[in-house]
Amino acid sequence: MNTQHPLENETVLMKPLLQEDFEELYALASDPLVWEQHPNRDRYKRDVFMNYFEGAMQSGGAFKIVDKATGAAIGCTRFYDFDEKQKSIFIGYTFYGRDYWGKGFNPLVKQLMLDYIFQFVDTVYFHIGAGNKRSQIAIERLGAVKVREIEVAYYGEEQKLNFEYSIDKNAWK
Repeated sequence: MNTQHPLENETVLMKPLLQEDFEELYALASDPLVWEQHPNRDRYKRDVFMNYFEGAMQSGGAFKIVDKATGAAIGCTRFYDFDEKQKSIFIGYTFYGRDYWGKGFNPLVKQLMLDYIFQFVDTVYFHIGAGNKRSQIAIERLGAVKVREIEVAYYGEEQKLNFEYSIDKNAWK
């Protein structure tokens, strides 16, 4: 299993995240409205986003998401916390520039990721901030089910209340 295997469809290309992607992604992330429902609302600040980006680089599963029509970066996401024994993994730390909200990119990206990773795992989990209604609705539309509430400490950040959702391989098929 390669958690940075390039993924693509007719609309998006998901490329393994590189250090040189920082400025392009920060340009999207520097909009405070991108983070208004996120547990870490100040991620639009350069130093806070730098911490997020460093965690993405260290995860070994992060992607820059590119709009194939324009060649521009539209966001970032990752696979993380693979559990070989439980045959599970998480998808998350996803954000998109506001110009790409509501245009169908997120479902396309999640479909690519789920179709790929279900070749290797039986369950995929998602942590979503308790106040992040947009992301909760989006993940429920994909068929994910809320399984618990849990305090989560994002890389280098304080713990915050999150809802944990899951999708299992059979439900996805």
